[in-house]
Amino acid sequence: MSDELIDAFVKKYASLSGVAHVAEGADAVAPIVVSVLREVGCERVVFAELPDGLDDAVERACVDAGIDVRVPPFDSSELPHAIDAAEAGVSWAVFAVAESGSLVEFALDDAVRLVSTLPRVHIGIFKASTLLGNLRDAAEPLRQFYLDHPENATATFISGPSRTADIEMRLTLGVHGPEVAHAIVIK
Repeated sequence: MSDELIDAFVKKYASLSGVAHVAEGADAVAPIVVSVLREVGCERVVFAELPDGLDDAVERACVDAGIDVRVPPFDSSELPHAIDAAEAGVSWAVFAVAESGSLVEFALDDAVRLVSTLPRVHIGIFKASTLLGNLRDAAEPLRQFYLDHPENATATFISGPSRTADIEMRLTLGVHGPEVAHAIVIK
């Protein structure tokens, strides 16, 4: 993965009011997550499904920092309240798109999707090797995901914090989703 493509993603994500971090390997992810959570004053975090190894490291670092952690599986009777009670959500993006500054998450149930949409802070993590240049490059993985999962499948493009504007064109962040968004690119 070229550093130019990573730089393009970081620049675009920042232009959308997001903050991107570049982790030099998977071992650098947990300290970044804890730093962000401390910075925003988070006392409770919820995780979507993270890759094996990364999930344990990030969870352990958060617990060691005194942050209450909730992890899947979530009891469906507790949704969405269990996730909404957290101040931050940490999720895994299957890939990202540099051109649009977007993280792309695939979900087969609401719990994964809610982790990136309900808490006021979202931290999305992805591998630099999955960073695509433009939206055209995203067509094939999206098509394959929906062919493999024809029912109950959701692809979510996350491009910085949630934003909305009124008729007077006043932009507000965080009305319909996270008001603070961070992305962690793993090199």
